Amino acid sequence: MSQIFKSRDNRMRCGWCAATDDYIHYHDTEWGYPVSDDIRLFEKLCLEGFQSGLSWRTILSKRDNFRKAFDGFDFNKIALFTEEDVKRLLTDQGIVRHRGKIEATINNAKRAKEMVDEFGSIAAYIWRYEPDANSLGIPQTASTSEESITISKDLKKRGWKFVGPTTVYAFMQAMGLINDHAEGCEFREKAFEIRKNFKKPK
Repeated sequence: MSQIFKSRDNRMRCGWCAATDDYIHYHDTEWGYPVSDDIRLFEKLCLEGFQSGLSWRTILSKRDNFRKAFDGFDFNKIALFTEEDVKRLLTDQGIVRHRGKIEATINNAKRAKEMVDEFGSIAAYIWRYEPDANSLGIPQTASTSEESITISKDLKKRGWKFVGPTTVYAFMQAMGLINDHAEGCEFREKAFEIRKNFKKPK
């Protein structure tokens, strides 16, 4: 797929979002914009993990179901899930019923609480890894980066699951740690403008 395309409203967008209206809405209103809210960050990382081996379209179409099944991705609540919750989730046809990914989400909720205890927030931890924008290559030409490899290794040391370098890189794209909107995409500049007013967590 080309890096950019002109949609029916004559706006230039990243090529990956050409498929459906829900893709376009996600691209226009959310993807690549900086996030500092811990619940949203946890959700994004978990959903990228669920996407492993699947299409993002599959995950996006089920996102509301995931939110309902996982208590809005409140990691404080998910950390209390038991085997009974795992069994419940494995019967939920509205989500991806993969035991390993479900158990990883519960495990990662516990690790997220530990991260908050250590760093004050998930956001404070993640934004330490923001790369220099001038060091980035051509948008949408990479699936991993030095930072995604470093974050992945560190998260794994901390006991997180389903956080490989490719998953972490997709997370970095989604939550705005990097602006990976393609050159020529009208929303690339919007992401930069939002970043100007974004207060980086410390």
